[in-house]
Amino acid sequence: MPSVRAQPKVFFPWERRRGRRWLLVRGRQVLIVAAGLTCIALLREREARDAARRATRTTIAMTVDAVAAWKADHDGACPSSFGDLVVSGQLAAVPRDAWGRALRMACPARLDPHGFDVSSDGPDGIPGGLDRVK
Repeated sequence: MPSVRAQPKVFFPWERRRGRRWLLVRGRQVLIVAAGLTCIALLREREARDAARRATRTTIAMTVDAVAAWKADHDGACPSSFGDLVVSGQLAAVPRDAWGRALRMACPARLDPHGFDVSSDGPDGIPGGLDRVK
């Protein structure tokens, strides 16, 4: 009787049974990708928050320059509101922070009776809150 050798069976990649090792490797890869995407999302959120703070500080700096110019033109008197600065042409519009709220001006300043303060309530919008921007 002739010897019948078992023919090796050919598998295509989609026909092969996958074992536990394959699940562990794929699970690890999925976990690494998920962790990477989470890190990217957190970094993007932090950068957006920092960008909003930088934009607000820039707006505050421009407003401080406009108030200083007003005081120089009016013998050291403070404007009653930002509307006075708009009417006089010192500012194009009432300044707003990155969160869409109007800035606050205190004249005279809390620490300097001859100066002024310009600030923002920050992202939470609470006046005098812990996250205000000066």
